[in-house]
Amino acid sequence: MTLTPTPRGVASPSPAGAPAHRTRPTRGAARTRIVALRALGLGDLLTALPALRGLRTLVPRSRLVLAAPEWLTPVARLSGTVDEVVATQPLGRVEGGPYDLAVNLHGCDPRSTDSLRRLHPEELWAYEEPGAPPWQEGEHEVSRWCRLVEAYGASCDRDALDLMPPPSSAPSDCTVIHPGAAYGARRWPAARWAEVARQLTAEGHRVVVTGNDAELDLAAKVAGPAALPADDVLAGRLDLSDLCALIARARLVLTVDTAVGHVATAYRTPSVVLFGPVGPDRWGPPPHRTTHRALWAGTTSDPYADTPDPGLLRFEPVDVLLAADAALSGTSVSA
Repeated sequence: MTLTPTPRGVASPSPAGAPAHRTRPTRGAARTRIVALRALGLGDLLTALPALRGLRTLVPRSRLVLAAPEWLTPVARLSGTVDEVVATQPLGRVEGGPYDLAVNLHGCDPRSTDSLRRLHPEELWAYEEPGAPPWQEGEHEVSRWCRLVEAYGASCDRDALDLMPPPSSAPSDCTVIHPGAAYGARRWPAARWAEVARQLTAEGHRVVVTGNDAELDLAAKVAGPAALPADDVLAGRLDLSDLCALIARARLVLTVDTAVGHVATAYRTPSVVLFGPVGPDRWGPPPHRTTHRALWAGTTSDPYADTPDPGLLRFEPVDVLLAADAALSGTSVSA
C-alpha cells in the first residue's frame, strides 16, 4: 500500500491556523487491508455502517475486515460492505493481519486503540490519537464515527444505514412488538405493551412479539393479556437472520431504545421507538424520516438502572398508537 509520508496517523506540520493534514491510504495498485474495530452489539454495528461505507469508498480496492463478535457476522454480510469478520470480544485481542490500516470505531478508551496498535498497522485512525478530531460527548453515534473517518479524508453519507434483506420464510405484513431491553431503565411496562397489542389487533393488525431466550416471560406478559395466538409469540424462536427478515417484511415495528429499532431503520420499516433514559439525539433514527417516530419525554437518567426511566413512564398506550398511525402515514405527530 502506498501511504503518505506521515506515519501512523500523526498530523503533518501545517502553517499556523491551517487545518492539520490527515494521513490516509492512497488508491494504489496493491489491495489495501483495513481492519475496523467495532466489538459491541447489533445497534452499535448498524450505527457504524455509514462510517464503514465511507472507508470502503475512500479505498475501493480494499479488503475491509470487521473486528466484532462472531454472532454479528450475518448482519455484517447483509451490509454488503464488509469482506470478513474477525471474531473479537469487547476490549479483547484482535486477531489476523497484517493490516495496512486499523480504524478504531469502538470508542475512545485507550485499551481499544492499544488492541489495534499491537497489530502494527502502517496507519492507525482513532480518537485521542495525534491528528485525530476531538471526542465530543453527547454526539449522535452515527455522526461520531463518520466525523472520525472524514477527518482522514473519507466522505460519509449519514443516511447510508440500509441492509439487504436475507432470504427467509418469515411472515410478512406483521406488526412487531419488541418489549425487551438490556436494562430495566429502557423497558416500558408490559401491561402497556399489551394494551397497544390489543388495540392494534382490533384494528386488523397481526401483532407478533419478539425477544431473546431471556425474555420469554416478558413476551408472555405482553401476548397473554392481548390474547395473541401462541404462534405469534416469536420470542426465543428467531435467529439473527430470521429477525432481520421479519423486520424487513413487517408492516410496523414498536420497541424501546434497543437494537431492533436500528434494524427497522436499516429496512426503512415504519417504527415507533420509546426513548428513555437516553434521548434520540444520541441513538435515534434519522429525524428527517417521518416513518420512524421517536418518543422521548426530554429527560435523562441512569441508563443502567433496574427500574424504568421516569420519563419513559410518562408515555401511555395512546401515545404509542398515535405515533404508530403517524409512522404508517409518514406524517408528523406531537408526543
